[in-house]
Amino acid sequence: MRRSAAALAALALAATATACSSGAEEAPDGPRLAVSGAYVKEPPMSDMAAGYFTITNTGRDDDTLTGVTSDLAKHVTVHTTKPNGAMAEAGPLTVPAGGRLVLSTGGYHVMFIGLKRKPVTGETVAMTLRFATSSPVAVQAPVRPASYRPAQ
Repeated sequence: MRRSAAALAALALAATATACSSGAEEAPDGPRLAVSGAYVKEPPMSDMAAGYFTITNTGRDDDTLTGVTSDLAKHVTVHTTKPNGAMAEAGPLTVPAGGRLVLSTGGYHVMFIGLKRKPVTGETVAMTLRFATSSPVAVQAPVRPASYRPAQ
């Protein structure tokens, strides 16, 4: 009898452990952001440059990119490219839960306006991304040649 009770207790404990660790990881509460693929193109002009990156959100909740700052320029704003090729300032951008926000050539991008110095290939540009919910994220973006096209 003693052996049977011990065996049943061990079996119950193993079943509980298995139920608690199904192997499937749940997304954490709130947003969980990571930035990848950041770069700034070496600008042809000395007064403005453009930057690009991807923000991935593995959390359960959306977040919003509210702004970007950098010591490189007097003004740093997020822009979008319209179908006719014109650029326009973009408002806050959603980083969807379980998704990503991509800033790329021909779409959303960061504009560094009123450069304090012209960045050149091989340098790194520091910027800070600010969000509605998450803490600011510091990004180090390498400067790439103007002809640079990232692998898709």
